[in-house]
Amino acid sequence: MPKMIFVSPDGKTRTEVDAPLGLSVLEIAHRNKIDLEGACEGSLACSTCHVVIDPEFYATLPEATEEEEDMLDLAFGLTHTSRLGCQIIMSEELDGLIVSLPAATRNMMVDK
Repeated sequence: MPKMIFVSPDGKTRTEVDAPLGLSVLEIAHRNKIDLEGACEGSLACSTCHVVIDPEFYATLPEATEEEEDMLDLAFGLTHTSRLGCQIIMSEELDGLIVSLPAATRNMMVDK
C-alpha cells in the first residue's frame, strides 16, 4: 500500500501513514487522526485543509483548478507549493508524498 508523510506545523514530527489509492489527503488525515480540519468536508468551499506539498512531489500533482486556486487565496501561510488536501487524490505516483501542515487555518465558515 502507498504511504505518505504528514509533517507537523513546527516541522519536528513526521507521521508516516498508509495512503489508500483513491482517497484524498484530507480523508487520509482524518482516518489517521491527523489535525487537518476540512470544515467544508471536501466540498471545495473553504481553505481549512490547506497543506504545503514537498517540492519533490508538487510537479507530480495535477494542476489546481480555478476553484481550488480561489480557495487557496484565503489560506493562511500560502506558499508556492500550497494545495488543498481535499483535492489531492492518492495515486501510485504519489507513494511517499510529504505534506506539511500550516501553523494555522482560516475558517471562513464559522458563524461570527
